[in-house]
Amino acid sequence: MSSTEGPKPLPFVANFAAGAIAGISEILTFYPLGVVKTRMQLETGKSGLGVVGTFKGIVKQEGVSRLYRGLVPPLLMEAPKRATKFAANDFWGNTYLKLTGESKMNQSLSVLTGCSAGATESFVVVPFELVKIRLQDKTSTYKGPMDVVKSIVKSDGLLGLYAGMESTFWRHLWWNGGYFGCIFQVRAMLPKPETPQATLMNNLISGTVGGCVGTMVNTPFDVVKSRIQSQPAVPGVVPKYNWTYPALLTIAREEGPAALYKGFVPKVLRLAPGGGVLLLVVEFTLTAFRKALGPPYV
Repeated sequence: MSSTEGPKPLPFVANFAAGAIAGISEILTFYPLGVVKTRMQLETGKSGLGVVGTFKGIVKQEGVSRLYRGLVPPLLMEAPKRATKFAANDFWGNTYLKLTGESKMNQSLSVLTGCSAGATESFVVVPFELVKIRLQDKTSTYKGPMDVVKSIVKSDGLLGLYAGMESTFWRHLWWNGGYFGCIFQVRAMLPKPETPQATLMNNLISGTVGGCVGTMVNTPFDVVKSRIQSQPAVPGVVPKYNWTYPALLTIAREEGPAALYKGFVPKVLRLAPGGGVLLLVVEFTLTAFRKALGPPYV
C-alpha cells in the first residue's frame, strides 16, 4: 500500500462488534428516559404530566422497577440495531463515494448515507420496538416479552410483528440523516485534534450535537410510531393511526402541533448525550480493533 493511501477499511465483523458494544452501553445508561418518553407519547389530549410528573407517577404508582419495564427487547435489539446502523453507514458511504466519484465524504453524501443507513436499520428493529412499546404502555398486562410475541402471532400471524414498519422506516431514516449529517458538519467546525484525548472529545461533542439534531427532526415520527404500535389490531376496524403522514396531520389537528413533540425532552436528554456516548464508544472500539489487527488497518 502506498504512503498516499489511507488505512484499509475494517472488516464487517469489527463494525458489527463496535456498534453492538456501543448500543448496549448507551441503553444501559439511559433506558429509564426511554420509558418516560413512551408514556408521554401515548398520552392523548392536549394536557400532560411533563417529564418530572411522568417520572414521579411511574415510581409512585408502579415502583422503580417499572422504569426498566421492557428492557429485554431493547437489549436484544441493540446489538443488531447499532451494529447494522454503523455497518450500513460504512457500506452506503463507500457505495456513494464510488457512485459519485468523490474522493472523500461531503455534507450531502453524509446526509444521504445516514438516511440510507437508517432505512436499512429499520427493517431489523421493528419487532423489538413493537414488543417494547406494548410492554411500556401503562395499561400493559403482558407477563413479559414472549407473552407479547405469542399474543401478536396468535392474533395477527408472524407479519403482525412488523406492525408499524412504515412509521419505523421514516423515524430511523430522518434520525440517522440528521445524526450522521450533523456529525460531519460539527467535526469540520471543530479544531483538528492533535491528541487521542482531543479526538475522543471531538467525537463526544459531534455525537451529542448530532443526537440532538436527529431527535429534533424525528420526534414527530417517533410519536406516530408509538401510537401505531400501541394499538392492537381489531378485525374489521380501521386503526385511528395507520399511515405515518396522515397520522401526523390527525395528531396536529386534534391535539395541536405541540403534541407531535410529546416526549421530546426525555428523548433528547437520552439521545443527545446518548449519541455522544454512542459515537465515542464506536470510535474507541474501532481504534482498538485497528491496533489489534495492525497493518493494513492502521
